[in-house]
Amino acid sequence: MPGKDDKAKPRKKVSIANRKSKVTVEDFARLPGNFAWFESLKQMIPAILKGSDLGDLSRRIARARSEGRPLVLMMGAHVVKCGFGRIIGDLIRRKVVTGIAMNGACAIHDIEIAMWGKTSEDVEEGLRKGEFGMAGETSEFFDSASARCLNDDMGLGEALGCELSERAAPNPDASILAAASSSGIPVTVHVAIGTDIVHQHNGADGRAIGQGSLKDFRTFASVVAGLNGGAVLNIGSAVVLPEVFLKALAMARSQGADLGEFTTANFDMYSLYRPSVNVVRRPRALGGTTFEFLGHHELLLPVFFASLLANLHA
Repeated sequence: MPGKDDKAKPRKKVSIANRKSKVTVEDFARLPGNFAWFESLKQMIPAILKGSDLGDLSRRIARARSEGRPLVLMMGAHVVKCGFGRIIGDLIRRKVVTGIAMNGACAIHDIEIAMWGKTSEDVEEGLRKGEFGMAGETSEFFDSASARCLNDDMGLGEALGCELSERAAPNPDASILAAASSSGIPVTVHVAIGTDIVHQHNGADGRAIGQGSLKDFRTFASVVAGLNGGAVLNIGSAVVLPEVFLKALAMARSQGADLGEFTTANFDMYSLYRPSVNVVRRPRALGGTTFEFLGHHELLLPVFFASLLANLHA
C-alpha cells in the first residue's frame, strides 16, 4: 500500500542531453527587422469576418498601449512548443506586453529551451521505456527555483526567472521567463499539482510549489484589477488560465475595480468550453469587447503578431 515510504523510492532519472526532443531553439521563430512587407499581406486579408476582427483587435491593443493601458498574455505550453519564445520575449522587451501568466507546462518548456535549447519529448517512446518526464536536470532546476518561494517569499514566476538569471541560461533571448524577469514585468505561473513532469520526482515540494503559485495568483488578480482599458489574450490554455482569469475577474469585481472598456481574445486550435466562456462570453457580458480566433498557432500567431506590430509602428 503506497504511503510515506513511497517517496523514499528513487525515481528513474535520465539526462536531458540524451533525451529525444521534438523542438529545438534553432527552430524558433524570429522577428524581421521591419514590417514594411506587412502592407502587402494586409491587402490579402479580407476585411470580412475574422479578417476584420484581426485588424480590429490589433488596432485596439495598439491604441491601449499608446495610452499606457496593459496588455497581458496568458498562455499554455503549446506557445513555447510552437517556437514563439523569441517573438514574445521581443514584445516584452519592446514594452508591448506588460504581464505574463502561464501554466506549469509552459514554464517547464520555457526553462528547457532557455537552459538546454531543446524541449518536447516523445511521450509514447518515453512511456515505453519508463523515462517519460524523468529528465533530472529539469526537475532539479524546478525544485531549486521553487524552494525560493518558501525561503525568499517569492512567487513561482519570479523564482524561475531568478534561477535562469543566476545560472546564466545559454538561450535567454528565446525565453519568455527570462525576458519578463529582466524587464521587471509581472510573470506568474499557475500550477495544478500532478499535471507537470517535475511533480513525478522525489524532490518536488508541494509546500513550495503551492505557496509560490498562490502568491502568483494574487499578483495576477491585482494585474486584472488594473485592466481598465487594457487587453488580456489567452493563447492555447484550455483549462488552467481561463479558470484563473475567471477567479481573478471575480476578485476584481468584488473589490469594486473599474475595468473600463477592456478587451479579451482567445487564440486556440479548437473552440473549447472554458476559454470560450471565461475569456470570451463572460467578459463580454461585463461590457468587454471580445474576440476568438481558431487555427494552428504556428500559422495564426505570426499573422497576428505582425498585424499588432505594424499597427504599433503605424
